[in-house]
Formats: sequence, structure tokens, C-alpha cells
Amino acid sequence: MANDDFAATLPRKRMGAAVLLSDDRGRVLLVEPTYKDYWEIPGGAVEADESPYTAVVRELKEELGLPVQPGRLLVTDWVPPRPGRNEGLLMVFDGGVLTAEQTAQIRLPAEELRSWAWCTEQEAGERLSELLARRIVAALRTRAKNTALYLENGLFVA
Repeated sequence: MANDDFAATLPRKRMGAAVLLSDDRGRVLLVEPTYKDYWEIPGGAVEADESPYTAVVRELKEELGLPVQPGRLLVTDWVPPRPGRNEGLLMVFDGGVLTAEQTAQIRLPAEELRSWAWCTEQEAGERLSELLARRIVAALRTRAKNTALYLENGLFVA
């Protein structure tokens, strides 16, 4: 079997990349999409032939108008398939602490995002889906411990 033929038989996975941004009070920046019933952290789908890191830098510019260079990878989360969606890998990078000047530069694309907010961990848990809330808590813990985690469906594995 030729390499191209073999590659065609391999499974395809969704991939997303997001960034954990905080303010000087330790709150997390959440965005409210116009096309979903729950909030998220900034990020989105990784496009064909695009690295997760490049995708998150692109999404920060597109979603918030911010030229932020994220830091290290905090969390990799494998999400199992569910009705209407195939399995996926989601990565969360450390966006660090935004200054007041950076925060003042945030500009949302009206067709994609309704609003944004700084949220405590508890507030984030109320606005996010259960899966996203677990992922954000893990990312916050990982950042604080200067480590990285592998999750499955938002739950610690390794």
C-alpha cells in the first residue's frame, strides 16, 4: 500500500485550540458566542494544515483583536464522539495576564461574539458547559503548578 493510500485510511479527528487569559485579580476571560447557548474561552477550530498554536494566535486576533503570543500548553483534552460530532482533541494554552491596556483593546466580531466577561472560577462554572468548566479548572490548576495535564472528556487521566 502506498503512503498516500495508507494515509487515506487513517481516522480524522476534530481539533481545537483555546487560550486561558486572566486579569490581575485571577479571573478568567470568557466569551459569549452568538451561535451557542453557553460561554467559552477564546479559541476555535484548528484549520487544515494549521498548527494548534497558530490557530489560537489567529483566533485571538479574529475574536478579540489582540496580538497576544500565548505561552506553554496547559491542557490536552480528548473528547469522545457524541451525536452530531466526531471525537476531538482540544488544547488550552496559557495566555497569561492581560494588562488594563490590553483589555481596553478588546474588539469583538459582532457576527461571532455577543460579549465577553472576566469571571471567577465559580462564575465560569455557571456560564460554561460542564465539560468546558472541568477543562478550565484543570487549566487553572495546571498553570498554578507549572505543569501540564492530559484529560479525557475534561477529566484527569495523566
